[in-house]
Amino acid sequence: MSGTRRTFLDWPVLRQVRSGDLLGRGAAVTSARTRARQPRTTTADRVARSVCPYCAVGCGQKIFVKDEKIVQIEGDPDSPISRGRLCPKGSASTQLVTSPTRVTKVMYRAPHATEWTHLDLETATDMIADRILETRRRTWQDTDARGLRLNRTMGIAALGGAALDNEENYLIKKLFTGLGAVQIENQARI
Repeated sequence: MSGTRRTFLDWPVLRQVRSGDLLGRGAAVTSARTRARQPRTTTADRVARSVCPYCAVGCGQKIFVKDEKIVQIEGDPDSPISRGRLCPKGSASTQLVTSPTRVTKVMYRAPHATEWTHLDLETATDMIADRILETRRRTWQDTDARGLRLNRTMGIAALGGAALDNEENYLIKKLFTGLGAVQIENQARI
């Protein structure tokens, strides 16, 4: 307790009766600490609008920024798609960008290694491209046993998910189709 002495008259039931708030839904049952609190959104320097990154629905989000840091993300009531509502994943998207455990560097674990190492993005991108091109070259099928044209590789597959938006998933689908992969799955069902 913060040094103030409580009396019998401070009992919440008596406050409810005195104030006429018999159901206990108003100020009679609100503590001074609760009354002193204010939402993080009221102290934001600015509000940016965005789209939730999780699935292909495209729910609108309002991103509240203070001192160039995200302090809250809420549904955008002006969005014709979601009308201010977000699913549990969308509601928790603040954690996606503000978590202290978020990985922000490229991590690589070599075959049979027990530790991860950091790579610069250009090196990692080159490694991925080299491996994709080598696998495609090694597993390419021009025709089947009957001579029917295939133009495919069964050595590359793609698995997408709801963490990407529908534009990203669409581009991934186009990329892997262009590489000749036929095993392409995605939660967004593109």
